[in-house]
Amino acid sequence: MKIESRIFLFMFPFFIVIGVVYGFMVEWKEWVGFLAIPVTGLMTAMIGYYLASNARHLEGGRPEDRLDAEIHEGSGEQGLFSPWSWWPLALGLSAAGAFLGLAVGWWVFFIAAGVGVVAIIGWVYEYSRGDHAH
Repeated sequence: MKIESRIFLFMFPFFIVIGVVYGFMVEWKEWVGFLAIPVTGLMTAMIGYYLASNARHLEGGRPEDRLDAEIHEGSGEQGLFSPWSWWPLALGLSAAGAFLGLAVGWWVFFIAAGVGVVAIIGWVYEYSRGDHAH
């Protein structure tokens, strides 16, 4: 993951510089471009930071990152997945409802945001209660 994190972290200053250059080219009159390009840089920095922090926590690294790795080292469990969980579906539907609310009316957005808060809390704490608590 170190290579991926470096790629994303190197994109951050690129987007910041390009956003400033774009701002000078449009004489700071076109708001979307010179704001959206640096925000894209911030999002790439966020992804790069996430990948870098995961790379630090993996002991020995992933098999994909090592030159001496064997194919069989990548087999088996790759992470923690919840195939029985309904919370991602509820979260996705609430996100769709929120975007619908932006087009239709704010009252739909606020209802979807409330459902989204419940769904994200349920998804985060699903291993803290019930049959799968640890």
